[in-house]
Amino acid sequence: MIESHTLDFLKELVENNNREWFQANKDRYDKARGNVIELAAEVIAKLHKVDPSVSADLDPKKCVMRIYRDIRFSKNKTPYKNNFGISLPTQGSKLGGVEYYLQIQPGKSFIAGGYWMPEAEHLKAIRQEIDYNAADLKKVIDDKEFVNLFGEFRKQDQLKTTPKGYDADNENIDLLRLKSFIVVHELKDKEVTSANAADKIVDMCSRIYPLNVFLKNAIA
Repeated sequence: MIESHTLDFLKELVENNNREWFQANKDRYDKARGNVIELAAEVIAKLHKVDPSVSADLDPKKCVMRIYRDIRFSKNKTPYKNNFGISLPTQGSKLGGVEYYLQIQPGKSFIAGGYWMPEAEHLKAIRQEIDYNAADLKKVIDDKEFVNLFGEFRKQDQLKTTPKGYDADNENIDLLRLKSFIVVHELKDKEVTSANAADKIVDMCSRIYPLNVFLKNAIA
């Protein structure tokens, strides 16, 4: 579970996003990060039983992403993120690709899964899988409970044009135009700070699991 001190630290960081304040509160950051690592370890152990492709040997410390922002090409020069991100890969220890992702942020925590912005080769493979086996994907994403939890899958970033190699009148063109294949479910503060937070998160992951299976099969 996430302790209240972790959310308190993140709330104050928003108001004091500068190196001086961060250094003065480094002990609080280390404590908060340690709390997030503990949650990541608990989730990994439980999630492995649901999705064996999430290795039980994942290092939770490496799954918790850096809080330091890359500001080289950003107009926003604040040095720190206002959240903790946890990446849970399904293909070894390399972060990214088909994965589950947990974000801890006061009032804006969420669990997500799928494949965000696939590389060109993987995007081509996923589109081919949709073209050949769209019924398998639609069985997952059009399920009433799935839609209630994650919303309409097709309503995410799409190409404005038709992907190369496909016809505009393809019955699955709305899926073929997708740039990413992800789902998101928001988590309330009381959910991430509850004693059964890890169970709640893993339950959401279990609902995402069929989508990840489809995507992994596409790029295998």
